[in-house]
Amino acid sequence: MVTKKQIEEVLKNIPDPEIGVSLWDLGLIYGVDIDKKTGNVTVRMTLTTIGCPLFNLISEPIMREVGALSGVKKVDVELTFDPPWNTDRMSDLAKKQLGFS
Repeated sequence: MVTKKQIEEVLKNIPDPEIGVSLWDLGLIYGVDIDKKTGNVTVRMTLTTIGCPLFNLISEPIMREVGALSGVKKVDVELTFDPPWNTDRMSDLAKKQLGFS
């Protein structure tokens, strides 16, 4: 069965298509749920802005890469804006890459 740690490692390697920093380090990933009975995975995430038109460009690699993990049957990407994203959610690495620190 796939673990949250395995999924997190995959998410750390999927870059935001505009910025090039990983979705994980940007703080766009709010949570990962695994249904151990079905092998279905739900990734809850946000975007940097409500009007961002890139959801499909972001969700498709998540579904493909997480879906390639052993034991994963289906991947859903759930979009939320609660709480709204802000730069405090970014990792120190992302802040450094983007010149925030």
